Amino acid sequence: MKHKKQLIVITLASILSIIGAITYTQAQKADYRKKSQSMAKPTVIAAPEVEVMNISKHHYQAQIVGNGEAQSRNTLTLTTEVSGQVETLSSQFETGKQIEQGALLTSLNDTTYQQAVTDAKVAVADAKVALLEEERQGQQAQLEWKNSGMTGEPDSSLVLRKPQLIAAQASLDDAQRQLNTAERNLNKTHITAPFNALIVSRDIQPGSYLSVGTTVTTLYSTDRVEISIPLSEHQWQSLPNIDDLPPKSWAVTLTNMEKSEQWQGYVQRVEQHLDPTSRQRALIVAVDLPLEQTPALFPGTFLTAAIPGKKWNDIWEIPASAVSQSGEVWYLDENNNLSNFKANKLFEKEENVYIAPFTDIQNAKIVVRPLNNYLVGMHMSPTQTNATKLLAKAVQEAQ
Repeated sequence: MKHKKQLIVITLASILSIIGAITYTQAQKADYRKKSQSMAKPTVIAAPEVEVMNISKHHYQAQIVGNGEAQSRNTLTLTTEVSGQVETLSSQFETGKQIEQGALLTSLNDTTYQQAVTDAKVAVADAKVALLEEERQGQQAQLEWKNSGMTGEPDSSLVLRKPQLIAAQASLDDAQRQLNTAERNLNKTHITAPFNALIVSRDIQPGSYLSVGTTVTTLYSTDRVEISIPLSEHQWQSLPNIDDLPPKSWAVTLTNMEKSEQWQGYVQRVEQHLDPTSRQRALIVAVDLPLEQTPALFPGTFLTAAIPGKKWNDIWEIPASAVSQSGEVWYLDENNNLSNFKANKLFEKEENVYIAPFTDIQNAKIVVRPLNNYLVGMHMSPTQTNATKLLAKAVQEAQ
């Protein structure tokens, strides 16, 4: 009986062990199938986001930006043409003063020159008397030759005193020239402004003795300042022909380097030569009566010139950030895959670049800030952060 009970216990233990083994095996199989199904399911990777803006063709006017320095139309270092001691100085002869053409700056002691004029007048008078006497003697010689009964001309012109008359006339002419020179030197003792000018420097003092060629002052003309704007060949291609425009009609906006003051000028002319240093040709912008402007435009001011250029039809306006360092523009095709093209820049204006459209594309989703690791064909998820604002601005400027 005891043996039979042991057999029953062993049998029950075996059955429980078999049931446990079967349960464990089925659990392992279920876990394996679950893992297998999980491994077989493909992993979905989200496409990277990229900021784009929708652009389309519009009409825009080019704007060329250049820099230059305002310089007076005429800059003169005035020197003396005669020598002498400074006798008077005008009260207006001070740096910073504006003077009109013909205004007296200084005068030199003219005693010597007054005497030279007097002596020259005496010489002219004597030469006139000598000429009259020679004319009378010539007439007398003609009469004597006629009364002598001789025919034809005398063997020598001295008989009729023709050479003597020529010499007397030459003496009078020389005396007159000497008088003109003396009067001119006398006038040069009064040094005046040759044009409406700004006094930049005064280089003499009361009582100074000036030799011929001594610097008296430096003057800037006040009728006009000119700004030479060097431009590249690419910039010249975006400008209209000045010969096709009326005088002073090509307006230019000028701004100082601090961008705090602004003036309106006009294109006065274009240079027809290349600068030997920059190898560029310059556009000359002018401002009339610069010191009467509000605010005044002083010579020596460094300026930025905004020059209106040609009008372009059917071109794209994109932010400057959309052009990569290699000069490429990236965009998304209809499948939102990346592609690019080389930017054909027509001109730049403020923060925008104006380019010729790529092939015949009418509209495009331009990547606003392309990265260096972009590859053609990459699938992207476009966002239009600030794109609406940029597009509205572009349309407004186009109108």
